[in-house]
Formats: sequence, structure tokens, C-alpha cells
Amino acid sequence: MSSVTVSEASDTSGPASFDVADPKAQIHGPMLFVAVGVLAMTNFMALLDMTIVNVSVPHIAGSLAAAPHEATWAITSYAVAEAVMVPLTSWLGRRFGAVRVHFLCVLGFGLFSACCGLSSSLTMLVIFRTLQGMCGGPLMPMSQILLLRIAPKHSRNQALGMWAMTVVLAPVVGPILGGAITDGPGWPWAFYINVPIALICAFFCWRLLASRETETAKTPVDYVGFALLALWICAIQVMLDNGHDQDWFSSPMIVGLLVAAIIGFISFVIWEATDDHPVVDLRVFLSPGYALASLIMVFIFGAFFASIVLIPLWLQSNLGYTATWAGYVVAFNGVFGVVMSPIVAALMSRVDPRALMFTGLSVIATATLYRATFTPGMSFLQLILPQFAYGFGMPMFFIPIMNISVAVVPPAQTSTAASLVNFMRSMSAAFATAIVTSMWYDQSSLDRAQLVGRLHHAGSAMAALGGSSHNAQRGLMILDNMVDNQSVMLATNQTFMYVGVVVVLLAASVWLLPRIQGPSAAPTGH
Repeated sequence: MSSVTVSEASDTSGPASFDVADPKAQIHGPMLFVAVGVLAMTNFMALLDMTIVNVSVPHIAGSLAAAPHEATWAITSYAVAEAVMVPLTSWLGRRFGAVRVHFLCVLGFGLFSACCGLSSSLTMLVIFRTLQGMCGGPLMPMSQILLLRIAPKHSRNQALGMWAMTVVLAPVVGPILGGAITDGPGWPWAFYINVPIALICAFFCWRLLASRETETAKTPVDYVGFALLALWICAIQVMLDNGHDQDWFSSPMIVGLLVAAIIGFISFVIWEATDDHPVVDLRVFLSPGYALASLIMVFIFGAFFASIVLIPLWLQSNLGYTATWAGYVVAFNGVFGVVMSPIVAALMSRVDPRALMFTGLSVIATATLYRATFTPGMSFLQLILPQFAYGFGMPMFFIPIMNISVAVVPPAQTSTAASLVNFMRSMSAAFATAIVTSMWYDQSSLDRAQLVGRLHHAGSAMAALGGSSHNAQRGLMILDNMVDNQSVMLATNQTFMYVGVVVVLLAASVWLLPRIQGPSAAPTGH
């Protein structure tokens, strides 16, 4: 494909976009480092709360007198609210000002985090988690938008590298921190810890960025577009969260949710494409480079997030790991992630970003295919080797793809591009988690049935395992456990094989992206 320079494309101001490029808004010197750190921390805080409560569901259910499956709404409510709000970030920033929106969302996130911890019933918790998610949704894309606004041209790659590091680390740190807090002071503190962070970030955000506010414009509110957006996102999220428990499409509820999601999505696209003031400007997808970058992002981040979910499940169900030790294994993703993020950011101005992405995805593909050879006798060292590889490869993919996604669109569409790519990243995590875990459970059942069908001389085997012919029941239990373990192991290998093949194909596809020329992949001013 053709090359794209960072200053390319004319100013085509969209109805839901604002141009973040403004030399007067740039920050220099040590204060730039502080400002970038604050924006990265707000992004980390919002992403952390996507996973920090996952391990606390049984404790939440017990303390609030709810069933475990009911307590999962504490997760779903946040995810749905966040997903609905992410695409609205561009419109909110243009209507009220990017700095003002970010500042209020940070304060709101801290306030509703405290309310979540103080909840005395599941209903209260779900309501406050929804409000927390509505505040957290804009934090991810808005922090990126403001970062592009304040960072000088020569510093944007390093700034985006620090910001991207939080995206890699947060899903890994969340379950570990959540488990430690739940086993220690209790699950409410998983929310309380957000309060001081939010207050500090809000203070520095206003002090450093208030004078760098974006221009605002009073445009009509697209109520229909917002309602359609909420409809299809809520329908598909609830469907994915409950699909496995409801046996998927044998359930009328799941079928109804799917129909609602499809009709809502099609109606949303048609409405937004024809409305004069759409809440989400879909014209950004007319850029082939952006459309392809978004597609690659969806599949790779989905594979990354699904592995974070699948590995602990397998370790606990098949190898007898505790939740804490399973979290330790996953945590090694972050070791190289911290080291590689600034290195990759520095290389962005010297190396073709596509070469960095290809190298990173090749490492991830190798690690994923290596996981397809796992056995029940894996040592701790053998388990963390692919985690190191993921930590090495993800920054090499993620930082360039985020840069490319905002560099291939006109400057006036940067805010829309950043909002939508973050939205698709969040949705891909939910999609991939539901699909991969469901496929893993179903494949385990299928492999178990096949293993049982291939057993020979089961009676004598049970007698031998039980210690005598009179203790066949004990032998049956041992044999059944062995078959279960092997079926789960086979399903794990097969699932990672499928994921590995997908990553291999996507590694080749990065060369179809346009090459970003210039010292920075982030858009410059007009």
C-alpha cells in the first residue's frame, strides 16, 4: 500500500470530531512527563476496573446475599456502560471540551468507586457500577486524545509508549490485585483504592490542562443514534455474558438478544451514516488504513485478553493452582511489557512500524503455538516462558498500531479515530473472552466423550486403580478424574492452536497497512 506522511490529509471537520492538533496546547520539559503520567494513570485506572472485580464475585455474592451468577452483573454492568460511552467521547469532547470532560469523568469515577464500596445490596452495587462505567468509558480514548494534544511532535511516540504500557499491564494486574485485596481487607477496597488516585489525577489534570481546553460547539444531540448504540451494545454484551449458561442458541432469550443486536446494529449504522449530526462519525472507516488497523487490533487484542482469562482457568481446573498462583503466572506478561514499551516508542522514529508489528506478532504467534504443546506436567518456569514472550511482543504490536490508527486519518478525525479504536478494543475483549471460553468448555466435553469411547478394558483398569477388585468405585473416580484432566488439556492445546493460526495470518497482514513516514506517527497540525 502507499505511504502516508504524518501531515497528510486535509482538514475535513466532521460533525462529531474536533482537531486535537494545536501547537499552543503543547507542554514541554518535566511538566510534560507529569502530564503524560497523569493521563496514563487515568487510563490505567479505568482499564484496571474491567478485571479487578472478576475474582471477587463469590465474595460479593456472599456479602450481599446474592447468587454467584447474579453477582456477575457487577462486572457486566460496568462493561456495558463503559462500552456505550467510549464511542461518545469524540462528541462529548467537541460539545463540552476535552479537558472538562476528562476532569469530570475522573472525579465521577472516584465518587462512584466509593459508592460501589459502600453498597449494601446488589442492586445498589449494579447501579453504581453502571455510573462508574459511564465515567470510565471516556477516560481511555480521552486520555489518548489529550496526550496527542499536549505532546510535541518529537515526544509523541514516547508519550504514547507510556500510555500504551498501561493498556498491556492493567488486564494483568487487575486479577492479581483484586485477589490480594479480596483475601485481605475485603472486596470493597477494590473500589476504595480508586478514590485517592482519582483525586490526585483530577487535581493535576485541571492544573496542567485547563488552559489547554479544546474549542466547543453546540451541536444537536443525536438521541436516536445514542439509543440505537446502547441497544445493540447492551444486547450483545448480555448475550455473550449469559450465552454459555443458557446453552447459547437453544435458549429463546439468547436468540432474541442476537436478533435485537443485529437489528440495532444495522439501524445504528444506517442512521449514523445519514444523520447530519451523528453521535459517532462512521466516516472514519472510509480510510482503508484505519479500517484494516482496526480489524487487526480487534483480533490481536481479543486473543491477548482471552489468553489472560483462559490460562488461569486451565491452571486452576487442571493443574491445581490456586487463584493467587494462577495470577502470578499471568503477571509475567507485564515484566517485558514495562521494559519494551519505552524501547518500542524510541524505535518508532527509526524503524518501519510495520516491521515492529510483524516482529511482535511473530513472537506472540510462536508463544501461542508453544502453548498448544502444554502438558499436565508443565513446570512453573515452562509456564511463564510464553508469558515473557507475550510481554515482549505486545508492546511491539500495540504501540505502532495505535499510532497508525490515528495517523492515517485527517487531523480533524483524530478524536473519532481514537474513540472508535478504543471502543473496538474493549468490545473485542468481551467478544473473545466469551467465544474462547465457550469453545474451550465445549471442546473439553467433546474430547471427554471421545476419550471415553476409546477406553479399553476399563473394568480391569478401575480395579487396578482402586487397589483391588472390591474397590472399583474408587478406581472409577480416579479414572474419571484422569479422563477429565486429559480432555481439558486437549481442549486447551486445541484452543491455543486455533488462536495461534489466527495470529500468524494477522502477522502477515500488517504489511498491507500504509507505511507511516516522518519522525512521529501521530498527526501534526495543519
